Amino acid sequence: MKKYWPLSFFILPGLLIYTIFYAIPTISALGLSFTDWNGLSPDYNFVGLKNYSTMLTQDPIFAKAFGNNLKYMFFVVIFQTIVSLFFAIMLAKNTKLNVFYRALYFLPTVIASVSVAFIWIFVYEPSIGSLNTFLTMLGLKSLIHSWLGDKNIAIYSLAFVQVWAHAGQVMIIFIAGLHSIPKSLYEVARIEGATRWQTFRYVTWPLLAPSATIVVAYTTLQSFKAFDLILATTDGGPSYATEILSLFLYHEAFTNYKFGYASASAVIFLLIIVSITMLQFKILKANKVNY
Repeated sequence: MKKYWPLSFFILPGLLIYTIFYAIPTISALGLSFTDWNGLSPDYNFVGLKNYSTMLTQDPIFAKAFGNNLKYMFFVVIFQTIVSLFFAIMLAKNTKLNVFYRALYFLPTVIASVSVAFIWIFVYEPSIGSLNTFLTMLGLKSLIHSWLGDKNIAIYSLAFVQVWAHAGQVMIIFIAGLHSIPKSLYEVARIEGATRWQTFRYVTWPLLAPSATIVVAYTTLQSFKAFDLILATTDGGPSYATEILSLFLYHEAFTNYKFGYASASAVIFLLIIVSITMLQFKILKANKVNY
């Protein structure tokens, strides 16, 4: 094995990048979470678990942000998975027209999130926005809303934008999963007289479990990291209706200058993401089929 040790140098660049930009900041954040550092002063005090206890028991904004994040996550995971799977099934065949539509649906993914935010600010604009204008043309004035100004629907309006922007990206994962399913299984299902729904339920979906696991986990991370989109559209408003955990962390650190408190929220944020992702993997693993 000694003759292979020079190969270990190939992992050093990646290991250094990971250590400098992820491992060290994560450990530093954990240490700062036990302090009251304001981000500017060289002096700070050790406060133990005070930041955590305050955040989890006395901070209504953190509770609001966590609740908003769950709403956002469930909407994005459910609808982005359904929409992307539908498009994947429709465009699975490698025809020129399907390749064109794949590229068309994938296009929003390559647009910067801030640009997407500005586009949808205009779409959702109450007076001259294209959505309300379109509803007016259809005679559906009762459906007109201030889509980003109504605290009851603002978080779902932003979640829809997330689905629109990234459904094409997730669609590619499902298409790859569909291409990995043996065609012989579909032939057997057809010979046995299975309907399209039965074929999907008993052949396609079980064998898409590995792809679905990746999609759900990735979409969950996306929904928790949807920082720039929300910052550029509502900045957490109205009345914290669209404040999510990543935005809460940003405001505590760079608006309120409570870096110790923000570090504690970052640690909790990390634990929440890990817990939800592990739960999803455990649930989806039960449906995994080996072939």
